[in-house]
Amino acid sequence: MPADRFPVEVHGRTLELSNLDKVLYPAAGFTKGEVIDYYTRIAPVLLPHLADRALTRIRYPNGVDGKSFFEKNAPAATPGWVRTENLPVPGSSKGRETIDYVVADDLPTLVWLANLAALELHTPQWKIGAHPDLMVVDLDPGAPASLKQCCQVALLLRDRLAADGVDAYPKTSGKKGMQLCCPISSTRSADEVSAYARRVAQELEREQPRLVVSKMAKNLRPGKVFIDWSQNNAAKTTVAPYSLRAQPVPSVSTPLTWDEVSAGAAGRRPATRPYTAGEVLDRVERHGDLLAPLLDGGPELPE
Repeated sequence: MPADRFPVEVHGRTLELSNLDKVLYPAAGFTKGEVIDYYTRIAPVLLPHLADRALTRIRYPNGVDGKSFFEKNAPAATPGWVRTENLPVPGSSKGRETIDYVVADDLPTLVWLANLAALELHTPQWKIGAHPDLMVVDLDPGAPASLKQCCQVALLLRDRLAADGVDAYPKTSGKKGMQLCCPISSTRSADEVSAYARRVAQELEREQPRLVVSKMAKNLRPGKVFIDWSQNNAAKTTVAPYSLRAQPVPSVSTPLTWDEVSAGAAGRRPATRPYTAGEVLDRVERHGDLLAPLLDGGPELPE
């Protein structure tokens, strides 16, 4: 076996790891070995959010400064013990196209993916064979708007959704924006969930036209926060909580407390950079999984 490859046993599965010293985040000197270590240590809170969901990966075999590619299908050399599900591709003609999706239900699968430099992990709002059990609203600031304005809109959205009995839980995107994740009962179709999110976004746009935009046209976004209700489309995925992002530093899509969001809205919390892998591990030590309520189900959305 080449010197840069060696076998490890993870929960009874033998994996061959390789090139652990390869730097995947050059600006931070963060290596593939450190990526694998992060995903191993964050697994107890990450895996429940990946369970039973078809997984889309974004792989960076030569690091975040190199070329990347989206991967939905299981690669040719997928070990036999990795769970795969043959599922229709949302949006394909008459649902005839199918893909063998990877489902990351356990630590060996997560380590195997990390060894493939699958830095970003994205999931749909539905579990396999079910309607959506999550509604996700993406908050995208148009410069010069920033995370401060995202926090302000997040608070408005939280209060508006609460009026309908819907709880919202905030997280950073790991890049420049935020997402609100709402547990819902899996009784509505993706189209119905998307229509509800769009209606709420339009309401807030009418109430706060200088701060909020609900239309997708990019020329309308400067200085405002775009409430992207379309994240609930069946063909879309959202970066998973605790996933790494392909930024200069190993940033993470990080769950927040509402106190932190309130502080951000008031400009009291620095928003100059995202949380990194080490910081998120420390946060989980202190807070546990702030998004654990997403796993318990939620109310039925209004008509």
